[in-house]
Amino acid sequence: MSTEATPSTPSPAATERPRRITALAGINALEGAALAVSGLYLLVMGVLGRPESPQQAETVGITLIALGAIPLIAARGLMLLRSWSRGPALITQIMALPVAWTLLRSQGALIPVGIVLAAVAVTGLVLVLNPATTQILGLRRGAGANPEA
Repeated sequence: MSTEATPSTPSPAATERPRRITALAGINALEGAALAVSGLYLLVMGVLGRPESPQQAETVGITLIALGAIPLIAARGLMLLRSWSRGPALITQIMALPVAWTLLRSQGALIPVGIVLAAVAVTGLVLVLNPATTQILGLRRGAGANPEA
């Protein structure tokens, strides 16, 4: 057993988080919260309200809450600079694009929501696919990447 004390504060490299990672984590947290809140609303309306199909409202509500957990977990992983968090963050942004497209092709107040969602998803894609993000999270590029470089 060593007599050396372990430092109580993390190393400076572990505490420094680039703004792009913080922004990407914020985008994922925002999308996850929006999904969870929407799911909670549908679940409550299915139980208390008078939708055409209460069972369908409850099922969709539970599904949205579960789907909201994915970007929320990814946001936490990004804040902790975990390499595994890039995958769920990327999938979240890719899944947001068809939803934005559907909203853009609708009518009324859903069009501005689609514009905002598309802008957020594209921004998230740019941030998650940025080579600097890959490097910050400690991921290697390609199968033949040199680990010493």
